[in-house]
Amino acid sequence: MNPVNSGSGAAGVRDIIAMRQQIIEQSQVLQQLKDPKVEASEGFTAVSNGGFAENLTAALEKVSETQANAQALTEGYEKGEVTDIAKVMLARQEAGLAFEATLQVRNKLLSAYQDIMRMGV
Repeated sequence: MNPVNSGSGAAGVRDIIAMRQQIIEQSQVLQQLKDPKVEASEGFTAVSNGGFAENLTAALEKVSETQANAQALTEGYEKGEVTDIAKVMLARQEAGLAFEATLQVRNKLLSAYQDIMRMGV
């Protein structure tokens, strides 16, 4: 029996969300074990002296690097070069979360821009 399809639709969605949250938490723990000096929100904690555009560009580059790393690990696994499936899945999950976060930032920026454009002079 498939655990995702067991029970009602809402319970299945809640189970998936709970599993996703566990993966996120495990990813953060593994990242901290890998490099204890790195904080969980690496790359987004320190604001440089540059402007908003520079910080946004740096964040987008970090997301791009994360996606490229996940793609490289996936291709390595498909070729048989990487044997640790957990490492591959963790990299893919991190890339997905980074993309989702980027999408949410974009949505907030678009919403703020639209609010500003609606303001009267």
